[in-house]
Amino acid sequence: MLSSSVHLILGAARSGKSRHAERLAAHCEQQGAEVVYIATAWPGDDEMRERIARHRAGRPASWQSIELPPGGAALAAALREHATPGRCVLVDCLTLWLSQLLCPPPGVAPEPAQPAVEALLLALQQVPGTVLLVSNEIGWGVMPLSREARAAVDALGRLHQQVAEIAARVTLTVAGIPMQVKPAAAA
Repeated sequence: MLSSSVHLILGAARSGKSRHAERLAAHCEQQGAEVVYIATAWPGDDEMRERIARHRAGRPASWQSIELPPGGAALAAALREHATPGRCVLVDCLTLWLSQLLCPPPGVAPEPAQPAVEALLLALQQVPGTVLLVSNEIGWGVMPLSREARAAVDALGRLHQQVAEIAARVTLTVAGIPMQVKPAAAA
């Protein structure tokens, strides 16, 4: 089922995808929408804690920030709660969310990712508010050597396909330039 309120924004690391999503969210805010930022990173080590703090400090004060707790069900629940009419929800990012389920940081118990993915897809089909989903397109490089890394690349690729099927819009960001993938640009 296609959701006119879902926009998937893909790109490589440092491609400008988050910046593009933040611009879209700021535009929604200028149009009168409340912005809710859902951060998916779990603080597994000092470097990630520092990264989270930098991201937190860089968000506009007018945006509500939700930092997901560990666990797969949290993202779908947050979307159901916050993606309401008159709101723009920015999720950054699906890559971290899924990879943390597949390879959790120290102190977080592993859990199967498929139930969480299914809950996310169902939530995306049902939410009435605008949802901007940021994710890394990671499958364009060399085939990973480890079984775990290959499984993560495969799982993320499948997730992107499933979300893109639901999304009304898909954008690929390269070198800071957003390119419309869906709907296809007129030739």
